[in-house]
Amino acid sequence: MANVEKKVWPEFFDAVKSGKKNYDLRIADFELNPGDTLTLREWDPKSKSYTGRIIVKRAGNIVQFSGKNFFTMFPKKQIEDNGLYMIELK
Repeated sequence: MANVEKKVWPEFFDAVKSGKKNYDLRIADFELNPGDTLTLREWDPKSKSYTGRIIVKRAGNIVQFSGKNFFTMFPKKQIEDNGLYMIELK
């Protein structure tokens, strides 16, 4: 089982920590399999630094999908090149 570390902005960090958010949407530019560990490190985009808060979750079901003009929240080229992951957080 692999351990993957990713940045997460404060509002999403808090939602995962509180249990309100049990999934993660990411550009699929890394390998991740069910059962792998996902370490989410809180990143403050204003100060451009880590806050020191960390959440460790296990990846559950992973759905990888792609498609042109699918989402506007990520750069189109990145979506076209890599697709996206929808990651269940357990």
